[in-house]
Amino acid sequence: MKVIIVGGVAGGATAAARIRRLNEHAEITVFERSGYISYANCGLPYYIGDVITDPEELTLQTPESFFKRFRINMKIHHEVISIHPERKTVSVKNLENGEIFEENYDKLILSPGAKPTQPRLPGVGIDKLFTLRTVEDTFRIKEYINKNHPKSAVLAGGGFIGLELAENLRELGMDVTIVQRPKQLMNPFDPDMASMIHNEMRKHGIKLVLGYTVEGFKGKDNGVEILLKDNPSLQADMVVLAIGVTPDTALAKEAGLELGIKGSIVVNDRMETSVPDIYAAGDAVQVKHYVTGDDALISLAGPANKQGRIIADNICGGDSRYLGSQGSSVIKVFDMTAATTGINETNAKKSGLEVDTVILSPMSHAGYYPGGKVMTMKVVFEKETYRLLGAQIIGYEGVDKRIDVLATAIHAGLKATQLKDLDLAYAPPYSSAKDPVNMAGFMIDNIAKGTLKQWHLEDMDKISRDKSVVLLDVRTVGEFSRGHINGFKNIPVDELRERINEIEKGKPVYLVCQSGLRSYIASRILEGNGYETYNFSGGFRFYDAVVNDRTLIEKSYACGMDY
Repeated sequence: MKVIIVGGVAGGATAAARIRRLNEHAEITVFERSGYISYANCGLPYYIGDVITDPEELTLQTPESFFKRFRINMKIHHEVISIHPERKTVSVKNLENGEIFEENYDKLILSPGAKPTQPRLPGVGIDKLFTLRTVEDTFRIKEYINKNHPKSAVLAGGGFIGLELAENLRELGMDVTIVQRPKQLMNPFDPDMASMIHNEMRKHGIKLVLGYTVEGFKGKDNGVEILLKDNPSLQADMVVLAIGVTPDTALAKEAGLELGIKGSIVVNDRMETSVPDIYAAGDAVQVKHYVTGDDALISLAGPANKQGRIIADNICGGDSRYLGSQGSSVIKVFDMTAATTGINETNAKKSGLEVDTVILSPMSHAGYYPGGKVMTMKVVFEKETYRLLGAQIIGYEGVDKRIDVLATAIHAGLKATQLKDLDLAYAPPYSSAKDPVNMAGFMIDNIAKGTLKQWHLEDMDKISRDKSVVLLDVRTVGEFSRGHINGFKNIPVDELRERINEIEKGKPVYLVCQSGLRSYIASRILEGNGYETYNFSGGFRFYDAVVNDRTLIEKSYACGMDY
């Protein structure tokens, strides 16, 4: 059996190694147009920022090491320029000498990945403007920085690469600005949770120009002018385009393969394309979202590796199936960690789902053990069925552990109420006897049983104008004096029973405290005395972070980008 693989890195290299483990005698050749067949693309920003200092650390395997261990032919600087399904061959160009030749296959695997989205804007080709996708891109950026010592950079786009690169350039001492059309960074997060990412970026000196449209670039002797629609230009010594990626599927299109979202390759759950004996994996393929079942593009290393393995199994006579992508991801944002899995509230509602959420701010480990830090969790679930749909967590310690637990719970089909039943490891340095994931389950279970009723940030305008309700803040007098929501009366929870007559009977009571815990206790006190109560989801700490972020964004418009 002869297998040709187009593209290395996650999907292609994984498939190649797995095929060899399953079939010692298969003839396997990988054609890779770059000079690297297996590299840590998720580590590229950290090489630019000198966190990773040895460039060889980025290279997971070389053609020589791959051949020595697996007897797989890794042909770097070889580009497959066309596919001929009718005769089961590919045309290949040797980029070093220009030779073009044809190679036959029994099975063909496409793992071309995705390419940085290049907007059709004036000035995109200037020499001080970069993209970051490959090792070669990384070396170009690093060489430019080492040679020219730029003091400022503008990043167009605020996704994973944009944020990681912004942090690393800032750590090099550069003045860094992120500009983009959407009003929030990191689209996998809901806008309220993204506010905490915004605040962390600003805290470390990153300027955010959100909600602005880039119209072009002009090269200057001393840098680049970034042209903005209806606003003054930005100036920088260098620019990096990080506005997303587009499936690199020109080959597939020319070969007549069925294409889907943004030109991605349509595959079934065996990773087979519409053409017999051609498979595809990685950032170039359209997948099913595990939670919604909708068609999706999810460009992450984990799914690409799994897909490559599944293809290898099926080529070698097995019957492996890809169940869909869940979008589990985590990112370092300076001192903070942000992670997500499943779908967020915004996308759940766009999918037509009736959803509810809980927002809580537990400690990363037992409060009495030194060093514990607050994290903010948002868990999304379907009303009525309590099907667990997604989660987002932002904090400093223990975030990755909790998101992985929640990702596993979603994959296993647990209901949100069942989170309370999970038996999770506990010792004071690592967690609490009631783990944050359990706490989310307790809250959702209370909602299911009618013990807890909530109100959310989007309800604020309505209830603040409603004269038929009571607004009550149950934090201490000191906390209240340092900042509170207009219109709320302050009665500390520990004084509530003695002062309960100050609360008018017959009116619903909307409660808030710092994190939601004390207001829940107040809710139970009041419910036990005949009141109808609603507890604010997230607490004042969450409210303050979101409102301050929104204020800064709106202020930037009013003040001409005075960020």
